[in-house]
Amino acid sequence: MEDKKLKKQVPLRISAELYAELERWAEDDFRSLNGEIEYLLTECVRYRRRGKKGLTPPLFSDINPDGTLKEDK
Repeated sequence: MEDKKLKKQVPLRISAELYAELERWAEDDFRSLNGEIEYLLTECVRYRRRGKKGLTPPLFSDINPDGTLKEDK
């Protein structure tokens, strides 16, 4: 089996609020929660590879460093 096809399991602890938000996003995008998280992480990696190191991707500008969501304005 190719290394690219191997998947690693990662235990993940996130806030209940963030979990609920990710579930909504996954439903909107017709993905599983796991698929949505993998998609979002992949997008972040692509963003960083394009030389945007140190900057927050626009998609995540409403998430606090502790993983909770910033209050809507």
